Amino acid sequence: MAAVEKVALVTGGAQGIGRATALLLAGRGYQVAVADVRKSEFFFVRTDVSREPSARACIRAVVKRFGRLDALVNNAGLTGPSSGPVERLSLKDWNRRIGTNLTGAFLTAKHAVPHLRRARGAIVNIASTRALQSEPDTEAYAASKGGLVALTHALALSLGPEVRVNCICPGWISHKPVSRKDHAQHPVGRVGAAVDVAELVAYLLSDAAGFVTGQNFVIDGGMTKKMIYVE
Repeated sequence: MAAVEKVALVTGGAQGIGRATALLLAGRGYQVAVADVRKSEFFFVRTDVSREPSARACIRAVVKRFGRLDALVNNAGLTGPSSGPVERLSLKDWNRRIGTNLTGAFLTAKHAVPHLRRARGAIVNIASTRALQSEPDTEAYAASKGGLVALTHALALSLGPEVRVNCICPGWISHKPVSRKDHAQHPVGRVGAAVDVAELVAYLLSDAAGFVTGQNFVIDGGMTKKMIYVE
């Protein structure tokens, strides 16, 4: 009997980490769908994950197309710092980042869960090392990513044992050439690439990670373990 092809949905899968993940999963035998506001080479559903009707419609479209859903990668997010000092951070800007980065993951998980339960599937949330450490003027982004780490272990307890849920916190992942100095400051000797994160996603979705749930994996070349003092 031929093996059933698993189906993975990658939000924010049209570029960066999301696209690298979609490409890698497709190469590993998954049928891949991408939810994004930009078009993708994969089965594409234009989606605003911060809006529940849009998130619901996305899940329905994927299941209608493929008949099942085995894996959800919550990668969609707005990057970059907040707009200046916290006293000038508008509620609109705060809500926009929380809505996409955190509420979006909740909404896609909420509507994917019935299908993931049937498939005994898995969810991987893509957060950031900004959930663990910060630079000035990043309150909205840091809060959204910190919330995603907490949402991960909450979902893992709520959805187990049928659905495993894990989180990845990438550090500096470059999509363009960087300097030797940038590479050298990392204990591993280089800045990260999107495929580094994609490989970890693929592992966490696989049967090889069957005993792994509720965990947060930092993939940053060792930077969060490095003490940095100005001399």
